[in-house]
Amino acid sequence: MNRRESAVKTARAWQRMLSGRRLDLLDPTPVDVEIEDIAHGLAFVARWNGQTKGDFAYTVAEHSLLVEQLYGRMNPSAPAKWRLAALLHDAPEYVIGDMISPVKAAVGPEYEDLDARLTAAIHIRFGLPSSLPQQVKKQIKKADRISAWLEAVRIAGFTEAEATRFFGRPDAGLIEGADIHLRPPVEVRADFTARHAALLARM
Repeated sequence: MNRRESAVKTARAWQRMLSGRRLDLLDPTPVDVEIEDIAHGLAFVARWNGQTKGDFAYTVAEHSLLVEQLYGRMNPSAPAKWRLAALLHDAPEYVIGDMISPVKAAVGPEYEDLDARLTAAIHIRFGLPSSLPQQVKKQIKKADRISAWLEAVRIAGFTEAEATRFFGRPDAGLIEGADIHLRPPVEVRADFTARHAALLARM
């Protein structure tokens, strides 16, 4: 075995979480997933690579709260489990970060595989199917794109025309009163954890 093969063989592929859990990124298991770790991580991961207006980063946790709200507006009769899935749609980013689309394209399918493994473990941990029904995924993705349009226009420096070209123009009724919040991570973390608990209680 040469030096490079040895380094690959012994490379660490797990992360120690603040809860004390040791999450194996290559083979994640539901028992090593804790909502406190997810909320904390997402509250410190910046969307748009941090290139947003304001004195605080716009975080993945804040984005996730908005996506869940938008999903609920689009699907008012949806069960709590699908609203929870919307809240957790970017949960793997608590360990792998928020890669912008051009970087994901450059990395290739390995990123998607890693994301899928983590998503399955997170879903199972909180009583969701490892793979969501296609219609639910489609609606969550729509809410995600609406959120991206709002963020692009309000805090990321895009014109409405640019944002519409990339994300599509959302219906005015869906975004009325939908706010973009820029606030300290500790506040976002608390709200994310509280919303998660409220949705779990309704399942």
